[in-house]
Amino acid sequence: MIASQYKIILPSNYDMNIIRKRVEDNGFKTDGLSGLKFKLYLITEKGINHNIQNSYSPLYVWKDSEGLNRFLFNGLYDNIISSFGWQKVNIGIPLIDTTTERIIESKYLFEIVGEIEPQESLNNLKNKIEKDIPKIENAEYVIIYNPDKWKYHVCYFIKDLSTIKSEKGIIYKILHISQ
Repeated sequence: MIASQYKIILPSNYDMNIIRKRVEDNGFKTDGLSGLKFKLYLITEKGINHNIQNSYSPLYVWKDSEGLNRFLFNGLYDNIISSFGWQKVNIGIPLIDTTTERIIESKYLFEIVGEIEPQESLNNLKNKIEKDIPKIENAEYVIIYNPDKWKYHVCYFIKDLSTIKSEKGIIYKILHISQ
């Protein structure tokens, strides 16, 4: 598997209904996309859920690199370029994926970021990360790491924001989920 995400930061006064309408009109187009495990159409809005900016930040988890390659190089990504300009696409490798068909019930994605510090051995690091991440009741999650930056992102799929207690992170609103 491979994960990809581009985070488009929008102006503070941007009408986020434009993004909602874009997803409403086009989100279904990635339903059943070849090679895609799931795509979440994510937004943050300045002042909502402690977010400091507006953003449109779709997250993709691909079954393999071929799906991502087709998306980027066979025309679909051109829609992003023509609408928002050239964007950097962040790539990561799923380390742990607990998602099931229940992901479709999620209303929010809660993301926390951790550092992978230099160490003598990475043996058993997967188990240590899984043990150390916050436990959120009834939340499925995927942990995505990037060895280029030595960071990992824990993405929790949540129906009810009250399950997030004191954890610090970014709360995204899910507008649509393609599988």
